[in-house]
Amino acid sequence: MAKSSADDAELRRACEAAIEGTKQKVVMSIRVAKSRGIWGKSGMLGRQQMAKPRVLALSTKEKGPRTKAFLRVLKYSTGGVLEPAKLYKLKHLSKVEVIANDPSGCTFTLGFDNLRSQSVAPPQWTMRNIDDRNRLLLCILNICKDVLERLPKVVGIDVVEMALWAKENTPSVPTQRSRNDGPAVARVTESDLKVTVEKELVSQAEEEDMEALLGTYVMGIGEAEAFSERLKRELLALEAANVHAILESEPLIDEVLQGLEAATNCVDDMDEWLGIFNVKLRHMREDIESIETRNNKLEMQSVNNKALIEELDKLLERLRVPSEYAACLTGGSFDEARMIQNVEACEWLTGALRGLEVPNLDPTYANMRSVREKRAELEKLKSTFVRRASEFLRNYFASLVDFMISDKSYFSQRGQLKRPDHADLRYKCRTYARLLQHLKSLDKNCLGLLRKAYCSSLNLLLRREAREFANELRASTKASRNPTVWLEASSGSGQNMNAADTSTVSEAYGKMLTIFIPLLVDESSFFAHFMCFEVPALVPPGGVNGGKPGYDDDDDDLGIMDIDENDSKSGKNSAELAALNESLQDLLDGIQEDFYAVVDWAYKIDPLRCISMHGITERYLSGQKADAAGFVRLLLGDLESRISMQFNRFVDEACHQIERNERNVRQMGVLSYIPRFATLATRMEQYIQGQSRDLVDQAYTKFVSIMFVTLEKIAQTDPKYADIFLLENYAAFQNSLYDLANVVPTLAKFYHQASEAYEQACTRHISMIIYYQFERLFQFARRIEDLLYTIPPEEVPFQLGLSKMDLRKMLKSSLSGVDKSITAMYKKLQKNLTSEELLPSLWDKCKKEFLDKYDSFAQLVAKIYPTESFFSVAEMRDLLAAM
Repeated sequence: MAKSSADDAELRRACEAAIEGTKQKVVMSIRVAKSRGIWGKSGMLGRQQMAKPRVLALSTKEKGPRTKAFLRVLKYSTGGVLEPAKLYKLKHLSKVEVIANDPSGCTFTLGFDNLRSQSVAPPQWTMRNIDDRNRLLLCILNICKDVLERLPKVVGIDVVEMALWAKENTPSVPTQRSRNDGPAVARVTESDLKVTVEKELVSQAEEEDMEALLGTYVMGIGEAEAFSERLKRELLALEAANVHAILESEPLIDEVLQGLEAATNCVDDMDEWLGIFNVKLRHMREDIESIETRNNKLEMQSVNNKALIEELDKLLERLRVPSEYAACLTGGSFDEARMIQNVEACEWLTGALRGLEVPNLDPTYANMRSVREKRAELEKLKSTFVRRASEFLRNYFASLVDFMISDKSYFSQRGQLKRPDHADLRYKCRTYARLLQHLKSLDKNCLGLLRKAYCSSLNLLLRREAREFANELRASTKASRNPTVWLEASSGSGQNMNAADTSTVSEAYGKMLTIFIPLLVDESSFFAHFMCFEVPALVPPGGVNGGKPGYDDDDDDLGIMDIDENDSKSGKNSAELAALNESLQDLLDGIQEDFYAVVDWAYKIDPLRCISMHGITERYLSGQKADAAGFVRLLLGDLESRISMQFNRFVDEACHQIERNERNVRQMGVLSYIPRFATLATRMEQYIQGQSRDLVDQAYTKFVSIMFVTLEKIAQTDPKYADIFLLENYAAFQNSLYDLANVVPTLAKFYHQASEAYEQACTRHISMIIYYQFERLFQFARRIEDLLYTIPPEEVPFQLGLSKMDLRKMLKSSLSGVDKSITAMYKKLQKNLTSEELLPSLWDKCKKEFLDKYDSFAQLVAKIYPTESFFSVAEMRDLLAAM
């Protein structure tokens, strides 16, 4: 077979390089032109895209016992290098079709059954000549039959003609046998094209069957050209016979034509009739459609009218004002028996107004004149009812309070303390709680005047109750008045020791708080709920008194819905709380004056009772931190400040009493305010309750600071006896406050401060006595110590006034009568000391101090004068022990 220019070894190597790494073996490669044209009926090439050069390569891949076959399409890159473009699996090849309209017969298509879009025409492949086409198609068919064991559908080419072409263009190759004498394999190959024709398109058995079939006919088939000439001759003869037969049957054809003409005339008549009928039917159909359209419009109009009437009936029902509600809203009574009807009328009016608002009413109705007029009518009803109800409630609150104030049995009287009882008042007010709720929903602004009227009326009642209760409380409390002068120097020392019991004073103050603080908190809570303030509950869990008996925790249940805190925003709550506190200020203002009067009265009887009253107030104040009754907290805070102010007034006066001691004549011994302060501190500790410790500690700090400053100032007036004066007073301070300092941290701090000052005063006084008796002895030692800073110890005896002779003279003058000198030192220590109980401890300190100084002197002399003998330290210790 001649070598094709479209398939050569160089092209196959280029294809193998392009698919390198795929483990596929190129069986055949050939150059083709790719196009997607459409062939016209005339045989001419119609609209056709520009042909693109491509290379088709058949390749196989061994995978175990199976072999896979592929058809690869390769294209030329910009550099002229082949690169893979598409890959088809031959197992999906279903059709091979040669384009019949191509005169050359070199264009064919390959159909695959796995393409995504079967509606797109497959590409057309055009070969250079018929031999290249046959060579490629033959190779494809051989591979399909050998590898896939099936053949695709072949259209537009005769398989027999392909077999004959293959036989003519395939050279014979001798049969090869294996060296092992195995079965021979007949393989026909063309080295240039690498097309395997191991088996023919028609098998041997099929070929024999065809020969036997053809042998039954005597057709003289020898050469293909002769057979073709014979077929042409027979075709011409057959056509001539057909023309002769047609000419012989002319009469019959005329009859058929006449029948056809008659039938055509009938058909034309029928077509004309049908056209007429069609026109009539079309007009009739148009009339029916017009009738149906008008009927549908009438039905739709009827349905719409019916729905409109229903909607108008509903709207009229919403706009209708029931006569009983109109009469109740415009002129009904507000008596307790009529409250149910009033509340029902309010509920209807609220619902009617809300129903005429846009969210609840269709926006198309909102601007209707009837709706606007009805809304104006309802607004007029609302304003009339709100005005009447507000006027009634203002008069009602005033009349209730006036009735209670006019009845003296409601208040405390001489000899009888009466607890205020507002149960009846709240019960009567609770009747109108629902009415107030509806008034708020109808007109929120009307509540301002009602709240002011309620606060004004109830404020008169509360102030009258507090004033009468406080007056009777002070009159019924029997207590002796204690002196307010505790630390005055001129006052007797025994007057404060037997102070009268004034516990009834603080008990009276506690009773005042016990009665009125819960009352005020309850009134605040009732007011907040009754007047529809949207704030959290004012009374903490357990009640104001922590569950004390005598108070009904259910008094604030108004029978109305509790406020849901989660539905209110924080800003709104803050504004409501501010408005509530402002109203509570109006409700409770002025009542604090009666509490102040009780505090001032208690202070005049016993100033120290401010401590217990401060603790009581602090306990109540801490119990009010959880509620929102702001005025009650302010009242308790003001009471606490008032008590603290009165107590600080007492403390300041006592401090002035202490300071007046320094202006007196020369002071000796223990000052009088030191033991009196101990008595005062003991009494103050007895009065401490709850949180009043800070108040007392502040007073202690102020007292002791002034005492110590005054003590130092008095001591400076006589420096000679200052140390004796200080040590005696500091010792007295420690002795008198020893027990209290163990339990009171503030006093313990001042106790340690006094102890340090006592030690310093003792040290100064003892050193002065020692130096007074043994001045030459210790002056000699001081001179030696000063010289040791500048010269060595061995040169000291050669200094002026420090020779051994000078040492002997000094020792003789100082220690010759040492027992008398020590006795004189003891007498001097005893002479100016007024507190005899301090003498033993002071004398022990003095002996120890003297012995330490003498020991230092002996060591210094032994170092400088090692050969000199003198009174030893042991002898001095024995002498002091014997004194």
